[in-house]
Amino acid sequence: MGRAFEFRKARKLKRWSAMAKIFTRLGKDISMCVKEGGSDPENNSRLRALIQNAKAANMPKENIERAIKKATEKNTVNYKEIIFEGYAPYGIAILAETATDNNNRTVANIRSYFNKAGGSLGTSGSVEFMFTHFCNFRIDQKNLDIEKIELEFIDFGVEEVFVADNEINLYASFEHYGKIQKELENRNLEILFSGFERIPKSVNTLEYEQKNEVLELIEKIEEDDDVQNVYHTLDIKNI
Repeated sequence: MGRAFEFRKARKLKRWSAMAKIFTRLGKDISMCVKEGGSDPENNSRLRALIQNAKAANMPKENIERAIKKATEKNTVNYKEIIFEGYAPYGIAILAETATDNNNRTVANIRSYFNKAGGSLGTSGSVEFMFTHFCNFRIDQKNLDIEKIELEFIDFGVEEVFVADNEINLYASFEHYGKIQKELENRNLEILFSGFERIPKSVNTLEYEQKNEVLELIEKIEEDDDVQNVYHTLDIKNI
């Protein structure tokens, strides 16, 4: 098992810990997806995936339908995806993906978090190169031969396959998302979850007190309502 497995294992349950925030983030994702590709899941493959993710997170059906319907209304807030990059204390790189309807507010908040923690907000591209952008899929392991799946999906760009929690996980560069999703659907393999992750190419190990300083900043950023995901280069093993 490779670094994708180790990364997922270490991050498990650390993101989206509060159910209300899970639904808020999923709602934003659905809203942006509908505005970009339409409200019909049959014609919007990304929306199909988000609906499945919402179901996996136990988001009520009526909440999903409400989010889709609301996104089609003219007076619905338009969210914009913005990436923030910077450094925490001790040289730890941080990348935050946001979905915001007020860029000035989000910029001010994120900069404040970095400054108060003794870090610094950087410019676009300042840390993004330190991460590999992956897409990932989780399918039920039942009655499937993982070695066969791994062999057959190499042709679709899959780089790593492993089993965790009775699910087969497939990781590939993010640009292969569409063709992998299409092939899984063509084979009638139920997609339990799919999404994107940025895995650090290398991590930094800190002493206990230093690590806690950085974790406080990461948690503060994650708690912001505009933040969807946070990635960093801190070694999170044994946290």
